[in-house]
Amino acid sequence: MPTLANGKLSYLEIPALDVRQSADFYSRVFGWALRRRGDGALAFDDTVGEVSGVWVTGRPPASEPGLLIYIMVDDVEKTIAALVQHGGEVIQPIGADAPEVTARFRDPAGNVFGIFEQ
Repeated sequence: MPTLANGKLSYLEIPALDVRQSADFYSRVFGWALRRRGDGALAFDDTVGEVSGVWVTGRPPASEPGLLIYIMVDDVEKTIAALVQHGGEVIQPIGADAPEVTARFRDPAGNVFGIFEQ
């Protein structure tokens, strides 16, 4: 059951060119659970059940870091290999934010996210 608290970040709408392609990418790379909402939209829940969301078409991708969201991962190097294998592109390699272990990537729809090793 997710933590419920005032001010908690809980829901994302991620621009997509092809919802199925984006869903497959995030499911395979990060292990996000996929589900159908009551309205039929393909939605996701993160691996700890704290953040959910949906992919939306008709919006431009967040292709330049402005608001930058980082996804926590166990191993940045392994995650980079998986995201490249599934159609993502590394745009900032490991080391740019040292001593933190981070990288940035562009998903198949063109959105930029960061990954952070915890």
